[in-house]
Formats: sequence, structure tokens, C-alpha cells
Amino acid sequence: MRARIPSLDIVRGVVVVLMAIDHVRVYSGQPAGGPTPGIFFTRWITHFVAPAFVFLAGTGAYFYGRKVNDTKKLASFLATRGLWLVFLELTVIRVAWTFNVDFAHYMLAGVIWMLGWCMVLMAGIVFLPRAAILTGSLLVIFGHNTGIIARLLASGGEESANPLAKILYLGGGFQLWHDGPPLLILFVLIPWIAVMAAGYAFGPVMELAPERRRATCIRLGLAAIALFLVVRGTDRYGDQRRWHRPPASAQAAQAPAAQPASPPRPQMPLVLAFLNTSKYPASLSFLLMTLGPMLVLLGLVDQARGPIARALETFGRVPLFYYLLHIPTIHLAAVIVSLARDGSVNRWLFANHPLDPGPPPPGYMWSLPLLYLVWAIVIVALYFACRWYNGIKSRSRSTLLSYL
Repeated sequence: MRARIPSLDIVRGVVVVLMAIDHVRVYSGQPAGGPTPGIFFTRWITHFVAPAFVFLAGTGAYFYGRKVNDTKKLASFLATRGLWLVFLELTVIRVAWTFNVDFAHYMLAGVIWMLGWCMVLMAGIVFLPRAAILTGSLLVIFGHNTGIIARLLASGGEESANPLAKILYLGGGFQLWHDGPPLLILFVLIPWIAVMAAGYAFGPVMELAPERRRATCIRLGLAAIALFLVVRGTDRYGDQRRWHRPPASAQAAQAPAAQPASPPRPQMPLVLAFLNTSKYPASLSFLLMTLGPMLVLLGLVDQARGPIARALETFGRVPLFYYLLHIPTIHLAAVIVSLARDGSVNRWLFANHPLDPGPPPPGYMWSLPLLYLVWAIVIVALYFACRWYNGIKSRSRSTLLSYL
């Protein structure tokens, strides 16, 4: 059996640890980003999670195919695992987020939903030549911001778009059937399927000799970062959120003279605006900004040793187990915090998180230090659970454990 490559598990471990910051933030009542650096970077640092998750899922699929040495077996595994992830998203994960079973009014299509359907699509893509997979993935990643895909899928208008168009690219919500529960689409499939396919095509790079592998990862990552700076710096293509604003004097000159001046609205500092790229759907700028550093990190930790590296590797070896456990753990921690602060459990914690909970009650919002304290406690608790499960998984030959 081919030995695991520790750097892949370490990077997966890094991103799942970062992911918990954003999910603690959900129950803290803090907004998803904001004009202050502390709030902004609390959200921004977690943007690296989804791209790394999806890209490395593609790389993992490549190595699974190498292990079984049978494309049909690989396709079967991807299809069944993908459908399993979709089922988990709509059932177990939905209840973990909300601590309610009001399925009639809230269904979530989150990151695990997207990963699942991308795996189902990869079950067909893996039969293509690697060069075709790489070329197609790059065309979608670099070209989807042209608007061609959106115009094709929204020919009748985004509001009247059919459910498939919303699932693929437009996002939004729709009823699963007449008078059925609404499904809210957080993660669309384009361009994420291209990111997973690119990760699959990237697989052979991780089979290179260690020195060459490290150099290739770092060079590719630095090239992506440089391209991000160029694309974002020109502010002409690659993201729907424009960061460059004309100076106040130019805005005043453009304003109609007959209209009274309105008080200026607070603007995000330019550095934060530059980094404030579009995640839903993931823009070219967003993907370059996140995948570039991920590839650099993949090269830098190739020979990482020590207790921190081992802990991160443990998390990275059982990412789905971690994911399924971390949401209810964080949610339960929020319940405990509510009890400690107010003597009772706030009903808002049983709302439809993370997409439709409504605003937090007055006085509920946590401070950032409390948010990070809860995050650190949760990570320590999850480490011991993941270490236990990793031990079971490493000793067992059961194929069923590959689904958790």
C-alpha cells in the first residue's frame, strides 16, 4: 500500500482547525466580516477552508484511484461517497446546526452538499485523460467570471431560474416539491467542481521526489498569489466586488447639484476591501487568493515534524469525522456559554443556523476574545476524539470506515 503523504494531512488539519473559528463565530452573533480588522480577519482567515477542502478532495480521489488501480472502482467510490455526503448534509448536519427538527421550513445545501455532488460529477470526469481534466478545470476557474455561465443559466431571469440552474451557479433557494421545504443553496457547484478536478489533476505532483515536490508546490503557489495581485490590482475582471473607489472629491463632483448632500457612509479600508473577494459563488480572485497560499503551505510543511505537526496530521487524517463532530460540539459550547452568562439558554441558539437564524437578540453578541477562547477549548476537546477515532481507523481494515 502506498504510504500516506503527511503534508496533505497536515494542510487538511490546518484548514479544519481554521474552519472551527467561523463556526464558533456563527453562534457568537458576530457578523461575517466587517469594517474593523478584528471582525474582518476572523472571517477572512477561514476563507482558505473550502478551497483547500475541495482541492485536496480531488487529490485524495487521485490517490484512491492509484491504490485500487481501477477507474471503475474509483468512480463507484466517488459516486457512493458523494451521495452519502449529500444525505449527511440534509439530515445529520442540518440538525447539528440548528438543534431543531423543523425540516418543513429550513433545509441547507452547504459545503458538504457541494462536496458530495462534486464527487458524483467526478465519478464521470475521472474517465477523461488527465490533460483534458486539467484544461477543462482551468477554463472554468479562469472563465466563469465572464458571465457566460450566468447568462446561459438565467435566461429567464435569476428569480425564475429552474432549481438546477440555482444548484449549478446562481444560488438562492427553491422548494424541493410543491409546498415542500425550502432548500437554501449556500455552495453552488460551479466553479467548485473545477477546483476538485484541478486537485485531481494535481495528484501526480505529490508523487514527485520530496525536493522537487516541495519546489513545485511553492512555485505554483507563488505564481497563483502573484496572479491574484495582478488580477485584483487591475480590478477589471475576476471578482464582482470592486475594491477601488474614486476619491471623495470625485464622487462629490459626479453628484447632482440639486440633491442635498447626504452624510458619508463608512467605507471599508482599502486593504480590507482589496482582500474582500466574492465567495458565493467563488470568484477567480477568491480562488487565487486562497489556493495560492495553500499550495505554498503544502510545500513548506512537507518535512514538518514535532507535536503541532502531529496534532494537525491527526485532524487531517479524519476530516469527515471531525466535521460531523465539530458542529454539535460548538453548538453545545454555545449553549453552555449562554447558561453561564444569562442563567438560561437563549432561544436564538435553536434557530435555523447558519443561513436563516435572524439577528441575535440585543446584548447577546460575544466579544472576540470569548469567541477565540471557546474555539481553543473546542479544538482541544476535538483533538482527543479525533486521535481516538484515528487509532480505530488505522487498525481496522473495514471499508465502511472510509465513509466517515
